[in-house]
Amino acid sequence: MAYKDLGEFISKLEKEGELVRIKTLVDPELEITEITDRVSKMHGPALLFENVRGSSMPVLINAFGSEKRMAMSLGAENLDDIGKEISDWLALKDNLPSSMMEKLKMLPKLAELSSLMPRTVKKAPCQEIVQMEPSLDILPVLKCWPGDAGRFITLPQVYTRDPVTGQRNAGMYRLQVFDQQTTGMHWHTHHDGAENYRKSQAAGQPIEVAVALGGDPAVTYSATAPLPPGIDELILAGFLRKKPVETVRCKTIDLEVPADAEIIIEGFVDPSERRIEGPFGDHTGYYSLADEYPVFHVKCITHRKNPIYPATIVGKPPQEDCYMALATERIFLPLLKFQLPEIVDMHLPMEGVFHNCVFVSIKKTFPGQAKKIMSSLWGTGQMMFAKFIIVVDEDVNVMDASEVMWRVFNNVDPKRDTMIVEGPLDVLDHSAPLALVGSKMGFDATRKLMAEGHPRQWPEDIVMSQDIITMVTEKWRDYGIE
Repeated sequence: MAYKDLGEFISKLEKEGELVRIKTLVDPELEITEITDRVSKMHGPALLFENVRGSSMPVLINAFGSEKRMAMSLGAENLDDIGKEISDWLALKDNLPSSMMEKLKMLPKLAELSSLMPRTVKKAPCQEIVQMEPSLDILPVLKCWPGDAGRFITLPQVYTRDPVTGQRNAGMYRLQVFDQQTTGMHWHTHHDGAENYRKSQAAGQPIEVAVALGGDPAVTYSATAPLPPGIDELILAGFLRKKPVETVRCKTIDLEVPADAEIIIEGFVDPSERRIEGPFGDHTGYYSLADEYPVFHVKCITHRKNPIYPATIVGKPPQEDCYMALATERIFLPLLKFQLPEIVDMHLPMEGVFHNCVFVSIKKTFPGQAKKIMSSLWGTGQMMFAKFIIVVDEDVNVMDASEVMWRVFNNVDPKRDTMIVEGPLDVLDHSAPLALVGSKMGFDATRKLMAEGHPRQWPEDIVMSQDIITMVTEKWRDYGIE
């Protein structure tokens, strides 16, 4: 289902008992973070702070902060339903129509896909109020942690264009507020926004940037999705919400943004200007260090008449972003299985903060297959950041970290069953001696074959007979055990 705006999503959360309104006066500097962090660790509800010091705008936070709310945000009963739908689309590859009648039967499916492309409108709620002399001071921007360098916009959709192809890109990059009209632009080296910036830098031209806050949560999520270069995130958003995203042209720059957003910040980045940005308490649970980043200059701010400011905090898991990562895991798993059919399931445990650890189960059919999977994953998109990959057999529940670790500790011979390679790392990885590059390790925790250098018999798992399990289950109450 598509939400017409953030307000409709808030109403849905409230109806489902998933939101608490807080009317007590709160400070956007540290206080909101401490409240939200406690609620996140309790696996608690979304929070709408209606009385925020220094601003008339309420703050919505932790809206994605559970598996249920994450699925609700994308209009699904559960996240695997979305993955199943993607699997069905991928299955069309193996069932291409041969007759004219079969081709005609496919037309409705293709028409459905084409109907999800973004559409431009002339009038939009996000432009009800236009400030041509903008000030970021109207926003209740959070200072999240004591060691942060200042206030950061933490849930932005950042829109740019490839200056060569004109292709739109949306990403999520934090923005440190320097003053009323400038922020940092924390473009990560490996991401498409940074590539667009480098192309503009090579041409010696400023790059126009629009920042959208709020709107249908499917659009916000799509800005975080690890899509291949050149794929418009708003197409993914249209697919998720089963309805095209309406966009409107910005007032001062040549970009289109979601029409149903709460707030739009328009501006540009000068390729010759950089400033120190950070530190910032990041999703790794550590402070990311200060470094030089581009500077975003604000030309105009537009917003609804009564906008809601969406925000998030990151830090030691669990936090709201863990569930956004879970959505990515479940939604994009079918694409990995399409490329690597032996994959049965995959999980990115929150302790690995998304990119540091991958559990993957496979249907093993030949020697060395686990190491083949490791190498393949390290060569696939943002999987290149995975510092540890653990491969287990198909009957292992990768969602159960205890079971996975039991397999590792018992099935792995450290010399034979591990692989260390070097390659790119996430910019936030502080453990590597050099920034952006370092070592990664793979563990083959599958049952070993004789051809893999294991001449001894491999033992069977201890499992009770099914008839005994059934009998004891039927008699359980008779035992008097509660």
